[in-house]
Amino acid sequence: MKIQEIEIFAIDLPLIEPFVVSYDTYPSMPSIIVKMTSECGVVGWGESVPDDHVTGETPESTYAVLKTKLAPLLIGQNPLEFERIHELMDSVVRGVPAAKAAMDIACFDLAGKKLNVPAYQLVGGRYHEKFPITHVLSIGTPEKMAKEAAERVKQGYRSFKMKVGTEVQKDVERIRAVRAEVGNEIAIRVDVNQGWKTSANTMPVLRELEALDIDWLEQPVLADDIDAMVEIKSKTTIPLMIDEGLHGEKEMREIIAKRAADKVNIKLMKCGGIYPAIKLAHMAEMAGIECQIGSMVESSVGSAAGFHVAFASKAFKSVELTGPLKFSKDIGNLHYDVPFIQLNERPGLGIEVDEVILAELCQVSVVVK
Repeated sequence: MKIQEIEIFAIDLPLIEPFVVSYDTYPSMPSIIVKMTSECGVVGWGESVPDDHVTGETPESTYAVLKTKLAPLLIGQNPLEFERIHELMDSVVRGVPAAKAAMDIACFDLAGKKLNVPAYQLVGGRYHEKFPITHVLSIGTPEKMAKEAAERVKQGYRSFKMKVGTEVQKDVERIRAVRAEVGNEIAIRVDVNQGWKTSANTMPVLRELEALDIDWLEQPVLADDIDAMVEIKSKTTIPLMIDEGLHGEKEMREIIAKRAADKVNIKLMKCGGIYPAIKLAHMAEMAGIECQIGSMVESSVGSAAGFHVAFASKAFKSVELTGPLKFSKDIGNLHYDVPFIQLNERPGLGIEVDEVILAELCQVSVVVK
């Protein structure tokens, strides 16, 4: 089987409400969708959601590198040869993990459809039956975040990821307000998105956070400061998770060697797709580090790809792929049974893409043959 044609669509996914994190506010979510067609007519879908703060890519640069570098390179290649596909992509352009993720995901979708198996069967088979879904609370006032949490508990959610990362003490007030509103039986995970910057800023509030019984503290310091994570880990009983500080094997080796985290947040957009994500999960498992599949607020395409990785490995203990729940209009039909998700048995990613909605949301597109 050979890749015959690749279409690239730059789209803008409409959010129900703005998504606010420490470093930016997103009124909508830019995304690059890839439609990969084989010579026998099988179609695979992929997605790239780049972020200049996290992956070092922009939507414009990603569209360009897909159009001029990666798509022409993969025409005529066998999409089932995942290792070789990544070696080829790495040989022509360094980095750009979100761009490579789009191609990787499309290859897995296409391969699964060709072989008539779900994508998770291509990376180890199904291990988990279902995952609970964590609702992500954007940064807001303590009162607003507490109110939203209470409403979501009524809908069945039993865990929250709180986005913080502004002034440290104000963030503690946000966490305290949500804990007071939902009680002690609801899980709270705190994601700082590098917002506290240093261990010096973080350590003074560790005692307060320990008293609030949070599940873990995620990326309080700048991404490249692994040593700061080591210092914080030595001073608290709260489990620490690294997110932006982990992209690929190089960072994972350092995290393992320095015992810098209890958990890691693996995102397909940071590491280059399904195949690299599975490699990182194997490394983490051997080191006794728990994994989460994280979200860059992808559509049903990228979110489904992340779920297939998580369902195939026992290293994954949590997921936060809630992008499709945040959009007022999505291009795919990934199904959630809130507060759980259970993947279907359909081949590939197991979703259908609505090409009418894709065309409606598309800003620019190109066909590479």
